[in-house]
Amino acid sequence: MNASPKPTQDPQQAQASESTPSRGRRFASMMYEGVLLFAVTFLAGYLFDTLTQSRHALVLRGTRQIWLFFAIGVYFLICWRRNGQTLPMKAWHIRLQSTNGGALTWRQMLTRYALMWPIPLAGTALIWVVATVSGWPAFLMFIVVTPFLVFLPTWLTQDGQFLHDKLSGTRLVSVQISKNP
Repeated sequence: MNASPKPTQDPQQAQASESTPSRGRRFASMMYEGVLLFAVTFLAGYLFDTLTQSRHALVLRGTRQIWLFFAIGVYFLICWRRNGQTLPMKAWHIRLQSTNGGALTWRQMLTRYALMWPIPLAGTALIWVVATVSGWPAFLMFIVVTPFLVFLPTWLTQDGQFLHDKLSGTRLVSVQISKNP
């Protein structure tokens, strides 16, 4: 009894069969990610202070920001490289993959990480300008919402993917939960 091999699924069919996670799930994953990033930045900051012997967060401020940018990047790249998921993405059954359904390349991951930043940073700059021009520094409290500005372009794309995913050749997909009998 020779069983004929199953035909491989066309990448376009595979892409169509995998659904984009809802904005609510992606938002929840981002909130959870923020908690973990607090730990990542705390540990990276502690290491930075130990290595530079700085005693205040404003000492070597620019260097510290570059260090934290790289520390956060290393966290994401390690997680994405292993299986396309960070811990919050696993908890919310979300996986990052290439648009063709294949494994992520280093270029795609680095591009995605770099392109995650411009929209939130532009929102932060806008809030800072409004607070400065208006003379109302309390307006700066709205900076906490700027990471979520990445959701705005999702309403303009057909599949609801983030803009940085579109530009980097990646996409977020829902992971099926396997049930063991």
